[in-house]
Parts: sequence; C-alpha cells; structure tokens
Amino acid sequence: MLSSHKDNIILVGMMGTGKSTVGAHLADKLGYRLIDLDQQIVQQAGCSIPEIFAEKGEAYFRDLESDVLDRVLQEGGIVLATGGGAVLRESNCKCMLGHGQVVALAATVEEILSRVGEDKNRPLLAGGAKQRIETLLDERKHAYLFAHHHVNTTGKSVEQVSDEILMLCRG
Repeated sequence: MLSSHKDNIILVGMMGTGKSTVGAHLADKLGYRLIDLDQQIVQQAGCSIPEIFAEKGEAYFRDLESDVLDRVLQEGGIVLATGGGAVLRESNCKCMLGHGQVVALAATVEEILSRVGEDKNRPLLAGGAKQRIETLLDERKHAYLFAHHHVNTTGKSVEQVSDEILMLCRG
C-alpha cells in the first residue's frame, strides 16, 4: 500500500519532550521512515547546528530549516521529528498541517532538564539550562497550539506516548 503525505505523523514541541525518541519508536511500529529534521539540516549544511548558529546566525538556520522542512514533507509514510523552533514560522506550521497529523509533545521543565540539560549540542540552552528552558517555554507557550493533537510526555514511557499518539492519529 502506498502511503500519502496525509499519513505522515509530524512531532513538534520543545526540545527534550521526546520527539526523536518517540519518533523512532513510532516509525518502527508503523513501518515508516523516521526523518529527524535537525539531522537533515546538519547533512545539508555540512556542519553542526551550534556551528550554523555561531557562524551564520539563527535567521540563516531558520531559513534552512524551512527549506528542508518543505522538501522532506513531500514524502509519504514518514514520522518527522522537528526541531523545537520549527513552529516559529507560520509558513512552517501551515506546511506541517497540510502534510500529516501534527502532534505537539510537552513535558515539565524538570523533565526537559533531566533529558537535555547537559547537552552541549543545544545552542539555545547556553548560559543556565533551567532558566533558558523556562524562558523558552514561556516564549513558545502558544506556538504549539496549531497542532492537531497534544500529548504530555512527563513520566510516561516511550511505548505509552507512542500508543497515545497512534490512538489520537488513527482513532
């Protein structure tokens, strides 16, 4: 059976909410291909995300992110794990809504901190991870409202979150 892009599951949410981990589990369970948007960006840019931010700035990164997002969503049968800021552009949100079921993952500050607080590959956490997470959550509190579905991952296993997403998307 051929999958259309309407069958895609697109995971959005703050860093550390489980997009990549849950995405891998979902893709495996569905027989879909997992695409990690940040990995695709790194591959296209030929350097790491911290290097892109340092050398070319966040605006350049966001332009590249939009281009890669548009390209990968032309495929069907994928689970897409986006970067936390992919929702900052309205055009990205519209693109996602038109190419699959968008699921916003959320978690508490403490949960996010325990998952990504020491990760040196997250340039937006530089200079005090807990405070930056709190600030980013506050700044982006409305950014994920556009999603079709919302799932809180705090205290849940990957299997529990995946099952919840499948129930919501395949209802």
